[in-house]
Amino acid sequence: MATAAATMAVATHHPRARPRLRVCAAWDMNPGAATVAVPKPSKAKAKPPAIPTTPARPPPPTHADLFARSSEGQVDAGGVKKSTYMGFEKWWLPPPPEVKKPRSLYSAASLAYLGDCIYELYARRHFFFPPLSINEYNKRVMDVVKCESQDLLLNKLLGEDFLTEEERDILRWGRNIVSSKTRTRKRAGIAVYNRASSLETLIGYLYLTNFKRLEQLMFQLGFTSGASSQHIADELRSSFQ
Repeated sequence: MATAAATMAVATHHPRARPRLRVCAAWDMNPGAATVAVPKPSKAKAKPPAIPTTPARPPPPTHADLFARSSEGQVDAGGVKKSTYMGFEKWWLPPPPEVKKPRSLYSAASLAYLGDCIYELYARRHFFFPPLSINEYNKRVMDVVKCESQDLLLNKLLGEDFLTEEERDILRWGRNIVSSKTRTRKRAGIAVYNRASSLETLIGYLYLTNFKRLEQLMFQLGFTSGASSQHIADELRSSFQ
């Protein structure tokens, strides 16, 4: 053992002895190693977040769009189309109070008082389009809200056999109204005034009990919601002459 160790020491320090070199190959130079691609930093600028745009508003409806009767609408359980106005179910009057039997709670004069207002509202809506001056509005409306005009329109309904037996009974009930409008009664006459009051009573009654029937009745009288003229007034004037 001592001889072998001495021999190695001599060999190591021998002037002709060469140092041993260790060659280490890098891992990426190994042909069997997989090459990993290092992602390069992107130079593209980040886009700013998209700003939500407000959808364009549709043009405002015209007078004809607002006042034209729409035939389109939803369908109820019975398969009947509901009349709509601006996307809502067509109910342009204030909802009436829930009264099942108006005759047991109100007098005929009370219903006529309500019906007078509703009748005039239909008249004002009828002449509202095309636009007119206030004086012309009042002139046209007054031609159809006075007793003589209401009496003629009631005779029109009776002549066309439009009213039901129940509605005729309401008319008979409304003819017995006692009013303090002596000047109106003197101008038109008691009979004409009573018949006009009975029509207002019927309108007030239908407003509380059957709005759909009220619409049919007023349409039968000639009141519309579309572009109108003096059709009702002209017809009444021809009857006066």
